Amino acid sequence: MYKKDIITETALKIIENAKEILETKEIEGKISASIKDITRTKLFARLNNLRGEGLIKGKFVGPGKGVWIWWKADFLEKIQDKRRGENDK
Repeated sequence: MYKKDIITETALKIIENAKEILETKEIEGKISASIKDITRTKLFARLNNLRGEGLIKGKFVGPGKGVWIWWKADFLEKIQDKRRGENDK
């Protein structure tokens, strides 16, 4: 991690504990309950740093301005493995 700070650590915990893919706005809402001086710009920078380190995955979706979605690094692989297991039965 670049510099350990409360925004980065909290965002990573939220994404790791999530059972679904989250939008930046959803993560911001969860973090703002505990951190008062957070802005979407600060959060987005921290999320991109985590994505660059390979700790989380993220993707821009939608036309125009669109939204960024975020998930833990192994989230989609686990879903695919689960589906493969169901198909083997």
